[in-house]
Amino acid sequence: MIEIYEVNKKLGDKQILKDVKIKIDKGSIFGLIGPNGAGKTTLIRCLTGIYKVDKGNVQVNGQEVFDNSSVKKIIGYVADDNSYLSTFKVKEMIKFYELSYESFSRERFNELNKIFQISEKTTIKKLSKGMKMRLSIMLNLSIMPEVLILDEPTSGLDPIIKKKVLSLLMEDAAERGTTVFISSHNLSDLERICDSVAIMNRGEIKYCNSIEDMKRNIRKIQVVFKENAPVDLASWKEIISVSQIGRVYNIITKEYTEELKSKLSGENIVFAEEIDLSLEDMFIYSIEGEEGYEEIFK
Repeated sequence: MIEIYEVNKKLGDKQILKDVKIKIDKGSIFGLIGPNGAGKTTLIRCLTGIYKVDKGNVQVNGQEVFDNSSVKKIIGYVADDNSYLSTFKVKEMIKFYELSYESFSRERFNELNKIFQISEKTTIKKLSKGMKMRLSIMLNLSIMPEVLILDEPTSGLDPIIKKKVLSLLMEDAAERGTTVFISSHNLSDLERICDSVAIMNRGEIKYCNSIEDMKRNIRKIQVVFKENAPVDLASWKEIISVSQIGRVYNIITKEYTEELKSKLSGENIVFAEEIDLSLEDMFIYSIEGEEGYEEIFK
């Protein structure tokens, strides 16, 4: 459905994206995470055809996105900063979308507005950031998109509305086969709804996998050895990091395999406990040590 292949992009003299590769199946929900300045918004602007890539290609349904109106008409885009025409009223924005997208459903907009409750008589400039986000989500869901791309869509939303938005995204993916691409700093939201996640830092994809595989492979094991731990423990190929508090070793794995279990069990262990990690924990451990990873939590 979506193929991003070896995409490179410069803005001015700064290299923003470096050989980015991502493939997303139809009807799946894909999350993109990374620290501020990692290149997430630039990648989204390439994916929506706002930017032309310098190298590589971005395709939806096997067609290049840039300068392709037939592809863009099936893509909904919710930006992190929805700069609509400030003098327009909500009803005029609805009309604008009706004229721009043949697939726009006024019936669906009305149904969504029973949840989001924005007066069509209100002028855009009078809407708060959260209300503008609600409007953008409604408008883009109402074009009945095959692909829905969202950049920080829960920013400014209260907890009740945020929960409604996430439920709507899951319903669209399950019932209409909508392919959802979502970038967010709220990792608990992504963990709840995404099938797969990519971690981006410094313009590169550092890790890409399904949530299920991540949870199976990136794990924390607390271990107490009868005597000393193996001197080369931190360099084992399956391990990301090792820390020690007293006699307890905290081991973070990147490949929690039967081979690793056998290796550990052969090292005179007196206690071992597996601990599940949240997506937030997995993100930190995956790129910890790289400058800027902590920015995501500011």
